[in-house]
Amino acid sequence: MPYVPHTDQDREEMLATIGVQSIDDLFIDIPENLKFKRELNIPSAKNEYELYLHLATLARQNLDATRLDWYLGAGIYDRYIPSSVAAIISRGEFLTAYTPYQPEFSQGYLQTIYEFQSMVAEIYGMDIANASMYDAATSMAEAAFMASAHNGRTVIAISDAVHPHYRQVLETYCWANSMTVRSLPLAEGLTADYSTVAEDCACVIVQSPNFFGNIEALESARDAARSSGALFVVVADPVACALMKPPGEFDADVVVGEGQSLGVAMGFGGPLVGHFACKQEYVRKIPGRIVGRTHDHAGRPGFTMTLRTREQDIRREKATSNICTNEALMALANTVHLAALGKNGLQSVADSTVRNTQYAMQKLAEAGAKRKFPTAKVFGEFVLQLPKSADVVQQALISEGIMAGLPLGRYFGEMENCLLVAVTETRTKVQIDHFAASLAKVLA
Repeated sequence: MPYVPHTDQDREEMLATIGVQSIDDLFIDIPENLKFKRELNIPSAKNEYELYLHLATLARQNLDATRLDWYLGAGIYDRYIPSSVAAIISRGEFLTAYTPYQPEFSQGYLQTIYEFQSMVAEIYGMDIANASMYDAATSMAEAAFMASAHNGRTVIAISDAVHPHYRQVLETYCWANSMTVRSLPLAEGLTADYSTVAEDCACVIVQSPNFFGNIEALESARDAARSSGALFVVVADPVACALMKPPGEFDADVVVGEGQSLGVAMGFGGPLVGHFACKQEYVRKIPGRIVGRTHDHAGRPGFTMTLRTREQDIRREKATSNICTNEALMALANTVHLAALGKNGLQSVADSTVRNTQYAMQKLAEAGAKRKFPTAKVFGEFVLQLPKSADVVQQALISEGIMAGLPLGRYFGEMENCLLVAVTETRTKVQIDHFAASLAKVLA
């Protein structure tokens, strides 16, 4: 039964008060020929149990990571999530929390965001981090805008090895604001030429590990940025930073990343959570929120949102960013996940990822595939060169219970026979051996 709070008498009184005879009078400006005058073509109503059975039937038709061995990554990864994450983020005080405008009522909520910021800043080796953003793509675009606002330049130099979805979001942002995106070309799956980075560039953006899983030489990108006076922006994997030198040690000005790997389920491609960290000197230009630690009149520690005038909801046309909210629940998932794992636990996840990746590359090569970029060092992901269409191979392996990876032809026309394979700590030796045996059969 639908929830309709107003009775017929209520509606009649409201219509009389505003001086019309019927609800149709409220839409008198719409021409009659544009009005929909028949019943909607939708199935008949179901009761709650019938609806449950219908949805369960639809769900059984779908393939997901619980029914397939999952090697599809490309920005969203099948990683283990401790049960403590769901237990905490599902608590009502967090699950239904609203923007903490009144800190006196939101100290617990604000503290979790402050802890999130502290963890993100430490992972990336940066001075400060904000209270999360929508996802890595918008974080990267906001970093480019922050750089442009800082130095007044309107060209964004970005590697072609940055995730194609992230580059599409950046191009949309820049198109709407009369800015130019300048691509940095590749060689063997790595950014190879920074010669077009000039004094008109607001920033240089590279991703490491990049879209292909290859680890970039961040020193080269940094030197190109410094020589032109541009900001140096790095898109980084937080799990990889547990083993690799963080971007902050390469003197990055801004580091952005995707937090989905840290306690957020893959879902249907979202929700995600964007990381944004930078040097202290950009604190007043950083987009989104920051939660700060302070104390009250009695000297007791407390937390509050700070530097709010950066945001659209305060200054509108004078704001540095149009983003005025954050993925707080997903940021909390990151915080709980990292607290549960600790420093050693996160390093163990990264180490297991490296070991599984190396084993998978060996076994899949024995099955008849070749690495597209054999000389590059990788983390968690690599590109296979196949003797036939990657789309055909992917579809064939689904029947073997394997989601083999992402066919790259849809993003890079010359890579129709290439497959991007992701291997996380959750893959087992038995699963990888099964993948290799099935691939050998498909390629035979």
